[in-house]
Amino acid sequence: MPQTTPEQLHEEQLRAASGSGGVREYLLHRVKPHLPPWLAGAGTGLASLPAHYYWANNAAAAAGLTLASVALTGVTWWAGKATTQQRRLHSAITIAASSTWFAAAAIAGPDAGPLGGLYFMGAPALALSWNIRLVLRRNPDATPGGADGGLLEKVGLAKTQITRSTVAPNKATFDLQLPRGELTTDDVTKAMPLLASALDVPKNAVRMTPDPDSASRAQLTIVPHDLLKNTVPYPGPSHPGGSIADPVHTSIYEDGTPGVLYFPGDPDENRNAMHLLVMGMTGSGKSEGGITALTEVVSRRDVVVWASDPVKAEQVLGPLLPAIDWAALDMKSTQAMIEALKAAIPARTAWLAKYGYKQWVPECAETQADGSPGMPYLLAWFEEAAKTIRETDEEVFTGISQEARSAGISLVVSLQRASHTQISTNTRASLGSSWCYGVRNDSDAGFALDDEVLDAGACPHVWKDKKPGYCYLVANGIPETFWATPARSYLTPREYTDWIVLTFASTRAALDPVTTKAAARAAGRHFTQRTRYPLPGTTDTPPQENTMTTYDHEPYDPADEDDYRDEHEHQGDDGPYDEDDDGIDPEHEIPEVSHIVQLAERPQEKPRERISPAQARQAMEEILDEFEAEGRTLVRPLDFMEHCDRHGRSRSWVSSQVAALIMAGRLAETGEIGEYLIVRDNEAA
Repeated sequence: MPQTTPEQLHEEQLRAASGSGGVREYLLHRVKPHLPPWLAGAGTGLASLPAHYYWANNAAAAAGLTLASVALTGVTWWAGKATTQQRRLHSAITIAASSTWFAAAAIAGPDAGPLGGLYFMGAPALALSWNIRLVLRRNPDATPGGADGGLLEKVGLAKTQITRSTVAPNKATFDLQLPRGELTTDDVTKAMPLLASALDVPKNAVRMTPDPDSASRAQLTIVPHDLLKNTVPYPGPSHPGGSIADPVHTSIYEDGTPGVLYFPGDPDENRNAMHLLVMGMTGSGKSEGGITALTEVVSRRDVVVWASDPVKAEQVLGPLLPAIDWAALDMKSTQAMIEALKAAIPARTAWLAKYGYKQWVPECAETQADGSPGMPYLLAWFEEAAKTIRETDEEVFTGISQEARSAGISLVVSLQRASHTQISTNTRASLGSSWCYGVRNDSDAGFALDDEVLDAGACPHVWKDKKPGYCYLVANGIPETFWATPARSYLTPREYTDWIVLTFASTRAALDPVTTKAAARAAGRHFTQRTRYPLPGTTDTPPQENTMTTYDHEPYDPADEDDYRDEHEHQGDDGPYDEDDDGIDPEHEIPEVSHIVQLAERPQEKPRERISPAQARQAMEEILDEFEAEGRTLVRPLDFMEHCDRHGRSRSWVSSQVAALIMAGRLAETGEIGEYLIVRDNEAA
């Protein structure tokens, strides 16, 4: 319940005294708050008479009264430690003087010696001192809102009023009214480090959100304890089988609110499609956050992913490769993908215009009225983009970032430091949204976050690489109040990724003919012969290597593809290039075999039997039953592998089945990554 201020108490007194009782009632009402000290003084004097009658000249009573006086004074001093020093001292002096006089009067008599004079001078003096204190509590000249105990004045925000406050278990929010013409929200920004020091909290625990309608109002948020210090596992797909227009859950804020990304625009919400800059130093958890976002994306029904990582190749994108339509894991393929994107933009915008769409909406992915196949959303994700920019051109993404949104394409550029030496300022300005992890210093933070976000209290340079996963999301669709609020990206186990890639394989969209034809024309065999990766558990055969990866030292040249098409194209109604052409001339005569070399006998492999999901679940249940019979409670995927030879299954198949058992409640996660607790059948949800 909010505490009543002296001003409010005064107003209540005036309202209560405004009845129809006349002057007598008014005077009595105004005197009542001042009566308690006088009544206490009079009561002390009257109580001394019977006390003297019983304890006169009694040595034991004298000792007891003296000890009681000392004890009362000590208790008053101890109880007053939560109040101001002035009030504590005043209370202790009053109790000490009153109890000492009462002890002396009880033994010697109220009128003995100077006791009578001391009473008639001391009692009124003490009562008046408390009356004066009560009167001075109401100061009409003071600035209201002094509930901060003078803290705001100490940090340079004198005369600032706290108009409203909200206190939660680990979050306090204060609405500030700054003195007009004297202070602005910039002054609050400058004072935040001092506030953090005064409150003994981390620097980024104090944040400020300016009022967009007034430079003299702001909201101050203080979060004393870090609730993100424990790793948060990925909770599973937020919209399984849904649209990419639904929010993509990637992280969690300190108050438990999920952090989300919106890739397509929404005309109803007046929100544009998003291009995203992802930035963070080595060890900040940037790649793990990207894996979580892409894992969410590949569980949707109307989006196609093109992804590039010419540095780490399969190290980061490996689990997701079966769900990615085009994975460019070397420089030549990456450069070809960029050319394909440039060609796809006008082709896709022409298709949207033909069917009356001003921007991509989920209806675009459905079959159109004339029977034409739909066009899914296209997400182009470039990991380690600094290498791509360095070996291509600093403006390589500028045109795409300026034009792709209208074509139903979102561009994601991920790199460690988005300085002007790494990425064009034109590109950085066109990306619009940012997902910033820990960085080395405040200068680096300025490459990803706007000045107003940093002024509001965002400090990614405080984390550096010491808090992996901590991040700020400044993106379309996210309220400004969350821009400077720390979040932590989910940690996605490999088993979850395998399960999602496998489970939603039949749900995911295929690339539309319009984008396919444009990409084939621009990228040639880099696109038409791109490596397709098998789903987890479907085969142990490694994916076919892209034959162009052995020429990574040669820059991609679109003229190479022109030569290729000149040599291999067929003429047809759809134009000079046939995307189904595999470079083989069916009219060419096959030469006769002249010599056969037998190197070794081909091993006779037993064909792997395909089993249904129900059979797979039954196989895993049988293995779990064996573990329970052995008395085991904790298992790892490697433990299953030792038993899965009987089914001829791979590790990826086992991982997907482990994830399914977790979803079914048969296994439960522990604090250790890759270790799971067996939940008995009668206990499973």
